[in-house]
Amino acid sequence: MKKKIFFLAAFSALLITGCRKIEMDGEKEVIIVPGGGNGGTGGTTYTLKGRIDADTILRKGNTYILSDKVYVVGNHTMTIEPGVTIKGAYSGSEVAVLVISRGSKLVANGTVDQPIVFTSNSPNPASGDWGGIVLCGKASVNTAFAGTGGGQGIMEVEGGINNANGDALAGGGTAPDDNDSSGVLRYVRIEYAGYAFQPDKEVNSLTMAAVGRKTVIDHVQVTYAKDDAFEWFGGTVNCKYLIAYKTQDDDFDSDNGYSGTVQFGLIVRDSAIADISKSEAWESDNNATGQNITPQTKAVFCNVSAFGPLASLNNVGNSNYLGSAAQIRRNSSISIFNTAIVGWPSGIEISAALGTATDKNITAGTLQLSGIVIAGCRKPIVYVPSTTNGEITGATEATMTAWFNETARKNQVLTNVDDIRYTRPFDYNNPDWVPFGNSTLVLGTSSKPNTYFEDPILTARMPFIEKVDFLGGIAPSGAYANWHKGWTKF
Repeated sequence: MKKKIFFLAAFSALLITGCRKIEMDGEKEVIIVPGGGNGGTGGTTYTLKGRIDADTILRKGNTYILSDKVYVVGNHTMTIEPGVTIKGAYSGSEVAVLVISRGSKLVANGTVDQPIVFTSNSPNPASGDWGGIVLCGKASVNTAFAGTGGGQGIMEVEGGINNANGDALAGGGTAPDDNDSSGVLRYVRIEYAGYAFQPDKEVNSLTMAAVGRKTVIDHVQVTYAKDDAFEWFGGTVNCKYLIAYKTQDDDFDSDNGYSGTVQFGLIVRDSAIADISKSEAWESDNNATGQNITPQTKAVFCNVSAFGPLASLNNVGNSNYLGSAAQIRRNSSISIFNTAIVGWPSGIEISAALGTATDKNITAGTLQLSGIVIAGCRKPIVYVPSTTNGEITGATEATMTAWFNETARKNQVLTNVDDIRYTRPFDYNNPDWVPFGNSTLVLGTSSKPNTYFEDPILTARMPFIEKVDFLGGIAPSGAYANWHKGWTKF
């Protein structure tokens, strides 16, 4: 391979004193951007800033600081070795965020014993210390961007992180590649991220913008997210083993035509932490105004355990817990299967208040809620009708509740948290989210009221969806009881 030296036109963008260190690693060029700091006995501290237009490896033993906005561009790959820690810096208006531009990749392939950790650079870390990770892909999205480099099927990632180069644009335009890859995130923790660069336009801990299905998102934990933990804007990426721990806003937020599949999730709320915009496990829109445009948001979520703020029905918690565990609105057509919703003010809200009435997707059979156990929620089902002529369907909270409770749907509503039989789900000092063996979530005997729900929507997502003998995200024993242990930090 011919060695290439990049003398910086990028120098002014990087704003770094000193020189760049260029190494070779077989056929891959390694660019490490040095930035003063003392690495102590644990290796060298390097600062990354600006546009990185070369293949890059972050090696175990060093410390890496993200300073301000860092973009990986030019169809290059940033590879992070197992066990590496990357810290996001915050200094005045410079808030760290890592953006993987279209065509480039982030390969953060950790292990159970050596997870890769993105965290705060503060000695006293707190929620919102830095921005987060943004993956920009070339898959489908139902937006149009009128600015430079835009057009139909293109979106500008929100939060004010785009630049004159269009490094935070996503989507494949009129020729999307739904099989696009933005890399690998496996055994990765993202801590204390999420920042509002602009009012109501925040960067989330992990933003997936038009990310394609060849991207691997597997065993990722988001902790103390200031805004959303995971947000999908369009795209087709499939994800497994996701954890959202003590998020401030929403845990799983899907918008603008996201049509991938998520299986095995753990959502854990803190009753003291909530956002003024409501705080929900799921928030889903087709787009901001609920238009009937394609691709439609039609993600499938399967086997999730979502623990809210209420250990009992008379808990108070943060006053901003005004909503439901799941708010499906603005013409979204997501489906949730084989899931446990535990300890929320209300369980599932279907809102037809803006745009095309969301419950039309229920009538069409594209929005399914089945195999769900709702426990310890003051109100299981909420319906918000439309007031717009032509979108008044006649549905009511009573008819939506009756639909949810149809025998064929295999849903169940339990009055109290204890009725679902978890170990210690609301013990913040020593939690345990594994169900007892006699829980209604454990299947396989004729005495159980539920069985693992299947229908054409769910079976169409197989083999990615694994059929298991329990509901919720965690089994009472075996490998599925331990997937959230070893690589995580609570």
